[in-house]
Amino acid sequence: MPELSRREVALLRATAADRVDLTASAEPDVRVDGLPFCDPTTARSLVHAGLIEAAVPVAPGHRAPARLTRA
Repeated sequence: MPELSRREVALLRATAADRVDLTASAEPDVRVDGLPFCDPTTARSLVHAGLIEAAVPVAPGHRAPARLTRA
């Protein structure tokens, strides 16, 4: 992944602060503090890049807290 944008870094920081949740799906919906994240494309790119994942396994379409990956 190329250099991260400020928005990507902000989402990673919010994830580290346990403020993010996402749906378990191929194209996850991401919320911060219970509100939809303003840039779903950026959020999904972080998930697809393996930087953010669900903290617990959930059924497809259900929400789970997000966490940073080892990457």
